[in-house]
Amino acid sequence: MKLLLTLVRRIHKPHPCRFPRCLSSGAGSSGPADSGLLPLRDEELIVGSSRQLVQRLGAQVEVRADFISEEEEGALMQELEPGLRKKRYEFDHWDDAIHGYRETERVKWGAACEEVLSRVRSVAFGEGSPLLGPVHVLDLDKAGYIKPHIDSVKFCGSTIAGLSLLSDSIMRLVKEGAPSEWLDLLLPRRSLYILRDQARYDFTHEILKDEESVFHGLRVPRQRRISVICRNLPV
Repeated sequence: MKLLLTLVRRIHKPHPCRFPRCLSSGAGSSGPADSGLLPLRDEELIVGSSRQLVQRLGAQVEVRADFISEEEEGALMQELEPGLRKKRYEFDHWDDAIHGYRETERVKWGAACEEVLSRVRSVAFGEGSPLLGPVHVLDLDKAGYIKPHIDSVKFCGSTIAGLSLLSDSIMRLVKEGAPSEWLDLLLPRRSLYILRDQARYDFTHEILKDEESVFHGLRVPRQRRISVICRNLPV
């Protein structure tokens, strides 16, 4: 069975960096064990083409910093790493949507990881929302990236929620058919992002390349990144 993230359709080419300068935050000197970002409030982790767009999508796009602890990240990695190590990074995706990745699905988790995923589900999905059984795990190489796409509505419902492990990164959302409308989401290591409704159906989303990884004028170095993604079923 093909993994769900391969069930996407390519919409347009990635947009170039919209910021005039790439300023180093000093994060590049820190090792992969810690985020190099200064502490930011959750509302400061989202910028857009206009204040009105940010406000309009406010309830449909969330980034929650420090959603999991270092210990919880370690528990997730302890379960995931042995299986991922058996796979090779792929640089040719069947529809050219992902570059430099390996992926898997997981149904059974240890107690510590199951508690984390239960917390994700409780904040991201409405009570009684039918959830997709397998959790999707996507491992991006440092040189990897995800191109603009919208997840297939045939297999995925109105909400996508993902944990970001090992690295900070930037997710860009662009309105389909209206590229002047965009949001950039700063996803700190150990954060949770949530996309709902219009933000999920009407906007492409992508993870920027390391060399394009700039947020509001601030350079955000990308390392290897693992995302642990939960989805609900279409209704």
